[in-house]
Amino acid sequence: MAPRLSPHMTVMQNAAQKAARRLLRDFAEVEQLQVSIKGPSDFVSAADLRAETTIREELERARPGYGMLAEEGGESGSQKWDWRWVVDPLDGTTNFLHGIPHWAISIALQKRAPDGSAEIVAGMIYNPAGNEMFWAEKGIGAYLNDRRLRVSARREMSEALLATGIPFGASSPRARLPFARTLGTLMPQVAGIRRFGSAALDLAWVAAGRYDGYWELGVKAWDVAAGVLMVREAGGYASDAGGAEIQALDTEIPTVVAANTQLHVKLRTLVAEGVETTATPNA
Repeated sequence: MAPRLSPHMTVMQNAAQKAARRLLRDFAEVEQLQVSIKGPSDFVSAADLRAETTIREELERARPGYGMLAEEGGESGSQKWDWRWVVDPLDGTTNFLHGIPHWAISIALQKRAPDGSAEIVAGMIYNPAGNEMFWAEKGIGAYLNDRRLRVSARREMSEALLATGIPFGASSPRARLPFARTLGTLMPQVAGIRRFGSAALDLAWVAAGRYDGYWELGVKAWDVAAGVLMVREAGGYASDAGGAEIQALDTEIPTVVAANTQLHVKLRTLVAEGVETTATPNA
């Protein structure tokens, strides 16, 4: 059984669930919009904005004075924040757009120390279509609804199922080549690689043991802030390709690697090699 929710986590989950009610209604309409000439893209963009507005209003009402970093609205509130929300109101927008029920609301909470460093102390990832509430607090553990989460126990790369995010077609060759090189190296070594289209849920699924590991290049803080804490609290590791712990203080995060304790170093090393080799002139 999960511990009682802290006041912060209660606020986060309430905000996500309120935004989710409207998103679910919008999601039910997407299929009907697929047949229109204009298509549902504008509709989904509006749904994303409405969800962020709802979350922002709920968080600000409950905790006035906290800073915020959100996908649509960027940074807001005091630059001298002691506490900051990191919000992705709809992670998996393309899935949502195509009527695929694999998308999530992600909210994390950062606490800043007097020296300017920050740490992620709470995170939740809510999949409204499946009614799965993943959440974690530092030192408390990671949970799916009321069930405690643990990363997988697989030790061999040959048995591992990994998740990743593939660069979009509009990405530059400089962004695509490191991914292609890393993918080509990993594919023969693992049991399978999946791309389901939501970084937040990828990390939640690593925490739940559904995936054995995850990597991605060029993500945003709101994509992964809640998920990296979740993996750690489930007994795994989440870092950049160099091994540094991710605390999502900067908006841009070049690399993320998450896995159980047995596979993290192996996966991180291969990702680092892919990035470094591609960056080497004439490689």
